[in-house]
Amino acid sequence: MNMICGSYYFPKKNKGHDAHFICAQEQTTGVADGVGDWAKLGVDASQYARELMRNSIKSVKKQQAFGGVDPRRVLNEAYVKTKCKGSSTACILTLKDKGVLNFVNVGDSGFMVLRNYKLLYVSPRPQHRFNHPYQLGYSTHFDNPRSATKTKIRVFPGDILVLGTDGLWDNMYPNEIVQFVENMREMKPEALACALASVARGRSLDKGRFSPFSRAAQKAGIKHLGGKKDDITVVVGYIMATSTPAPSCVGGLEIMSDNTTQLGLKRSTPWWRLCSWPCNCFRSSTPKKDTTRI
Repeated sequence: MNMICGSYYFPKKNKGHDAHFICAQEQTTGVADGVGDWAKLGVDASQYARELMRNSIKSVKKQQAFGGVDPRRVLNEAYVKTKCKGSSTACILTLKDKGVLNFVNVGDSGFMVLRNYKLLYVSPRPQHRFNHPYQLGYSTHFDNPRSATKTKIRVFPGDILVLGTDGLWDNMYPNEIVQFVENMREMKPEALACALASVARGRSLDKGRFSPFSRAAQKAGIKHLGGKKDDITVVVGYIMATSTPAPSCVGGLEIMSDNTTQLGLKRSTPWWRLCSWPCNCFRSSTPKKDTTRI
């Protein structure tokens, strides 16, 4: 079983603060979102996220040479080696043998799994409070990898993964994403990632929309109508069969293990409403090699 990935990045301005990577051979991908408030202190807010992802790539390559990738160990090793000032959310996932998807997540980046164009799973996006996500950082004042949610999910050929930073999730509801993906069935991963990022960017500029960010603000007792302008990173992964034919019928969600209960989190994030959007079709080839945006 293989995971074929493509990605797209829309910075809020200039180069933005997000970073991501795709290690195709190692079946591993990750995203990170540098916390923008560091700019107020004269620190490049992208610096920590990019160094974290560079160190993640190094760990992935090293682990693959010694028997396989463990995203929890990748995050731990990257965290220990990242010494620059700043902080960042991070989400890393790996497709293991026999169709087991392992992922680790700190903060409000996250991913979802679709099966037969139905929403199967949405990862938790833990925050200390509204708009203050868990985040890895250069000092003990920040969270560390022990705060990460860790989950294993069984996937099958035909399943679709959507991984993204909060610029996606704050501007598109999960069922919007599902409907959009279903309408774009023939797209290759990179093209679909570009299309989703484009829609999320359009939503972020809509000042009259009750967005997911608006809903979260309302729950916190804060008035906010409209999207949230932010960097937007989207990675789309298609689970493909190799030599073994796909089963004619597969079951529902099978979570092999997770620690979300121990962390006091729900296993899956709810979704609420469906909106319309312009249907723009983007076509491009799927990369056969590693991809980085750091």
